[in-house]
Amino acid sequence: MPTGVHLRDARQQLFDAAERVLLRDGAGGLTSRAVTDEAGCAKGVLHRHFADFDAFLTDLVLDRAAELDARARTLGGSVGTGTVAGNLTAALTALFGPVPVAIIPLITFRDELRARLREATPGGGIAILAQITTAVSGYLAAERALGRVSAGADIDSLTLSLVGGGHLLFADRDPGPPDEAAVGKLVTTVLADVVRR
Repeated sequence: MPTGVHLRDARQQLFDAAERVLLRDGAGGLTSRAVTDEAGCAKGVLHRHFADFDAFLTDLVLDRAAELDARARTLGGSVGTGTVAGNLTAALTALFGPVPVAIIPLITFRDELRARLREATPGGGIAILAQITTAVSGYLAAERALGRVSAGADIDSLTLSLVGGGHLLFADRDPGPPDEAAVGKLVTTVLADVVRR
């Protein structure tokens, strides 16, 4: 393994390498050796920038969660435009992209990672799902305030149904992500009794 390879922005290159390993080999294949091999650098490079592998994973998840926040703002910007179901269908498709879906099992199965994420963002043990939940809940509440979602709608239950159902739809990566029609069917079914026509 080369030890003299200079990495520009080593942190970002290591994150990108980890993402490729995660997408290719899943959470079980994501090791410090796999990351440094993918980045084409010595294992010591990772430990020069991070205290340990869980610190690296924590920063990786927080970095990808920040990217998700930008996508979530798009949903917030659609309040009052288009249709509620159409906006949520587009948002779930964007928010449950391949990387967020691959990160969720990583968080689920690594106790130390979850603990560090809770320290970094209180209440954020499952960081990716927290971002998606916040975006969907905020959107539904804003649409309810505009009268496009019924006043008596239980935003928490709707959010749980949309995020949980969306995650289940996107979790099986083998045949590829669900098509827009499948996501739209989930959304319209969940919202059937609360969206003003």
